[in-house]
Amino acid sequence: MEQACDRGGRGSRRPNGSENGGGELSAPRLRVDTPERAGLDPEELQHLVREFHALTTGERPWAPGAVLVAGRGPVIAVQEASGWAVRYASYDPEADAGVELPPEARVPVRVDTPFDLASLTKLFTAVAAVQQIERGTLGIDARVGAYLPEFTAAVTHGITVRELLTHTSGLRPELPLYDCDDDAGRLDLLRAEPPIGVPGTYTYSDLNPLLLQHVLERITGRRLDVLVRDGITRPLGMTSTRFGPCPQAAATEDQRRPWAKADRGMLRGVVHDENAWALGGVAGHAGLFSTARDLAIFCRALLAGGAYGPARILGPDFVELLLTPPGLGFAIDQKWFMGELAGRGAAGHTGFTGTSLVLDPSTDTFVVLLANTVHPRRRPPDNTPRANTATRLARAVRGT
Repeated sequence: MEQACDRGGRGSRRPNGSENGGGELSAPRLRVDTPERAGLDPEELQHLVREFHALTTGERPWAPGAVLVAGRGPVIAVQEASGWAVRYASYDPEADAGVELPPEARVPVRVDTPFDLASLTKLFTAVAAVQQIERGTLGIDARVGAYLPEFTAAVTHGITVRELLTHTSGLRPELPLYDCDDDAGRLDLLRAEPPIGVPGTYTYSDLNPLLLQHVLERITGRRLDVLVRDGITRPLGMTSTRFGPCPQAAATEDQRRPWAKADRGMLRGVVHDENAWALGGVAGHAGLFSTARDLAIFCRALLAGGAYGPARILGPDFVELLLTPPGLGFAIDQKWFMGELAGRGAAGHTGFTGTSLVLDPSTDTFVVLLANTVHPRRRPPDNTPRANTATRLARAVRGT
């Protein structure tokens, strides 16, 4: 199997570097098997697969390419790829259409094709933070200013780590860091940015995981990409998950103004998010690339209380902390993309490039849908396919 984004071998170590010992049994690894073995209704899953393949067909498909992995317990019951990882050479604004590559130059999607995860990166930042909370090196209700005294706005307004993890800091959704010419200017903007909303009130913001990244890097002395690799992806054997560049990833956008915030041309293998790009590709809110199978492992580990195979990345109590409403980094019961899986404690997230994952502890199910909906140009998001996919999985559980 192609490992386009491999950055190291497998491991089985705890976040603190110790082996998963103490007599603890290994958690089951994922395997591909029948819907019946997964405890899922095969007819509902057949509907799910047909609807999935329809997402990449037609002149204006929902996405040029997509990969779907879904299952229950340790069983992957659906693993499908459809469409094109690279279909367009550019975007033609006059025709409002993509300029298609000749068939021989297009790149088909495979089940192991990496995608730009966009905001799914936030989930890994959240897990890295909860790992530090578990160690006792980070206080969930500690003030950010206690770790970053030079972040004057956070100090003045008493922003806490919990507020960053729950998007209740009052910080605006984003800052135009991509317009700064140097790292010092970008850092000055972050340090001086005050809340514009009422603290304690939910306002989704990329600035929250960006500040959290600085906290984590300060208290550990390690970069976020190293924390994610050593604490999450390497122990779990997620060998195709890494921060970019990732040359074999599905293409994203022909990024040009005025529809984008920078003039970068057709993007493939480099982060789509303009702020993450300006920050060098490693950011708390965006920058990771991964495959659907790797993300299924991530979901399985959380559903199993933080363990996968011989590795444990979190203790069960801290997984519960992560996934208890309102969720630390994870969205909980968001019906607009979770469909009928919502309402039971399902957790997940979406990414601007067309990515999403949902895991439902109440039914032990997970679904990962990766797509390049912004290829060749971003458009208003249509979350109906995400919600429909989750609903089909929920009905497959009920139909058994």
